[in-house]
Amino acid sequence: MSVSAQLGKDKLLEAYRMMRTIREFEERLHVEFATGEIPGFVHLYAGEEASAVGTMLHLNDADYVATTHRGHGHCIAKGVDVRGMMAEIYGRKTGVCHGKGGSMHIADLSKGMLGANGIVGAGGPLVCGAALAAKQKKTGGVGVCFFGDGASNQGVIFESMNLASVWRLPVIFVAENNGYAEATSSTYSVATDNIADRASGFGMPGVIVDGFDFFAVHEALGEAIERARGGGGPTLVEVKFSRYFGHFEGDAQTYRAPGEVQKLRDEKDCLKRFEERVVRAEMATSDDLRGIDAKVKTLIDAAVSEAKAAPMPTAEDLLTDVYVSYP
Repeated sequence: MSVSAQLGKDKLLEAYRMMRTIREFEERLHVEFATGEIPGFVHLYAGEEASAVGTMLHLNDADYVATTHRGHGHCIAKGVDVRGMMAEIYGRKTGVCHGKGGSMHIADLSKGMLGANGIVGAGGPLVCGAALAAKQKKTGGVGVCFFGDGASNQGVIFESMNLASVWRLPVIFVAENNGYAEATSSTYSVATDNIADRASGFGMPGVIVDGFDFFAVHEALGEAIERARGGGGPTLVEVKFSRYFGHFEGDAQTYRAPGEVQKLRDEKDCLKRFEERVVRAEMATSDDLRGIDAKVKTLIDAAVSEAKAAPMPTAEDLLTDVYVSYP
């Protein structure tokens, strides 16, 4: 029996709740950012939810994840507190990083979230380090490095994949190919037809998966993570899909064809495809899912209200959290 076929109703509803939470969080940020109340840059993950959730359902708090500048979805799926994330994005003291990180630097080590990162491809070495520690300590933990099609051309990603193979580290490299990097099509910027084809150069399996299909992602990542935990070494998984919003909030997306995003929403949306499949299989009902939708909306409304009312960091907070105090 396949990994995904073993999912029961409770796990399926949890997967839907996580994907819906990411979608509602990002759609709301799209609206709120336009008010001018949110500082810094914001990069939204809407449309890509199946990748984060399909991966994280196989992980626990002892497993480490390094994400990208587009990291909200990964953080939510890894279990980082949604209210704390919203406060962080608003730059408030109650944020998960006390308002010092903002959208692009959310981290929560208690959940194994090493953090979002504004440096393209920087998660590779971080995850190799975490995976090496897990291997040496024999914790059974794995490291997952998410990176985009733009980062797939960065030397540090190649170096990290090579190191992971040489040392047989429990690492999964997840290339989230949303087709555009920043504003350039990956069909132009990536020399190979598939990022996953590069895996053979580093002696690891390369897998391509439909990123609009939660079950396909869940199956592929389940196999890769199980292999890593069992000492089989790293895997490169390429998840192909597309984002709904621009590279950053304010991006006019003039590089995309007219109607392209709406067509994706209408025909390939991962939440719609998930609902169609589980309802048809009688694993859940539409009423079950609508109930989750209502609870998620209430959560996001509360998160925004609390964030706006929360205090800002003070001048006295400036030099806190700079150094780590070791016992």
